[in-house]
Amino acid sequence: MRLYIGKVPLISDEVIRSLMADGDLEVDSAEEARLDVESVLKEYVRRDRDVGEEAKNRMEARGLGYSQLGKVKAQVAKEKGIQTGDDTLPYLIEQILEILFHSQHVIEIFAEDTELRKKITPILRKHMDVDTELDVEVRGRIKNLEEGTAAFDIEYAKVMDQMKRKKGLT
Repeated sequence: MRLYIGKVPLISDEVIRSLMADGDLEVDSAEEARLDVESVLKEYVRRDRDVGEEAKNRMEARGLGYSQLGKVKAQVAKEKGIQTGDDTLPYLIEQILEILFHSQHVIEIFAEDTELRKKITPILRKHMDVDTELDVEVRGRIKNLEEGTAAFDIEYAKVMDQMKRKKGLT
């Protein structure tokens, strides 16, 4: 699961609209509340990008291969206090709840934390689980190449980048 910057406005809008429609949230300005949630998500994307860059810099400085990226990125993320991988979803939900509880644009929250988590989780999953769909679509487009070859890897990256741009994820 990965949070793409292109999905941030959609997620924040859907979270606020959904919670308001269910009567879980009362706001003085839906737009301002949406922007509060959006700011949390954008900050996560920025910090995640910084972690990735720092990991790449460390790998280059140490002369490590690309296969070590995940390990180095996890180490950098831990040092910077940002959750990645399987912990991303709970981390983002917690951050969204924090901003809702502290936002000056949220007048009242009528639901319990657990109920809010149950409602926010599917929204985030739906928008963050695009990697699997993209992978299937990309592999379908380059099925004439043998997986594991350099040509496959190059074409996969190229088509993946095109698909992300086409879907507004980058």
